[in-house]
Amino acid sequence: MTTKKPIARQSAERAANKAKRVGLARALSKLGFCSRTQAKALIREGQVRLNGTAPRNPETPVRLGVDRIEIAGGTLRAAEKIYVMMNKPRGIITSAADEKDRATVFSLLPKDRDWLAPVGRLDKASEGLLLLTNDSEWAARITNPATHLAKSYHVQIAAKAEERLIEALERGVETQKGEVLRAKRVRMLRAGEKNSWLEMILDEGKNRHIRRMLEVHGIEVLRLVRVAIGPLQLGDLTKGAFRTLHPKEKAALDRAMGSKPKSEA
Repeated sequence: MTTKKPIARQSAERAANKAKRVGLARALSKLGFCSRTQAKALIREGQVRLNGTAPRNPETPVRLGVDRIEIAGGTLRAAEKIYVMMNKPRGIITSAADEKDRATVFSLLPKDRDWLAPVGRLDKASEGLLLLTNDSEWAARITNPATHLAKSYHVQIAAKAEERLIEALERGVETQKGEVLRAKRVRMLRAGEKNSWLEMILDEGKNRHIRRMLEVHGIEVLRLVRVAIGPLQLGDLTKGAFRTLHPKEKAALDRAMGSKPKSEA
């Protein structure tokens, strides 16, 4: 005679079977504990235990919400999601660490902060709005070109911009490697005798996108400031300062990416 399992136990087993499986290193990142690179190092050093064992393979499958992950003797649970905006100054790099010991954006944050990662990058010479978060899935949506989330820049160039340049930047330029780079929209902000300020809007963000576009035309970029990501404006946040996003700002970004905030779902 077959003994039926209690309904509660059957439900628990079904939930475990349906639980999403991800690699152990990715699980640590998704839970907001550290970056995937840092997680791989911890796993290979045997500092991470999964259901009582210490696997050394960062790709070991994990059922989020079911399996028990421990680090330093404590069970790891999902961290509270943190969303921060910063006004990145020129001259520092968007990285957690630098082999050349250059200043990074993390030098502007408290030393006892929770783990955060930059959402995309601004190169050393660029400045302006930078997002940081421990929500890796949200960060991936922000940077995914498929979301078509506009990023707005104010760009000072060492030339007097003409209408034909603006049209060419919107039409797209081809680099020496055959890559086509274009701006979604360009408009003149102001012009002097020797330089101009342009507003340039991108809905994709390739490496040094704006600088390389203008290099094709032989034009030097003097300053490049990101002033908005979707509906989120840099506003009057002072250079080098940071603050947590207001829930309404986070919700507006979610809506701009075509996803409803959890409170509205």
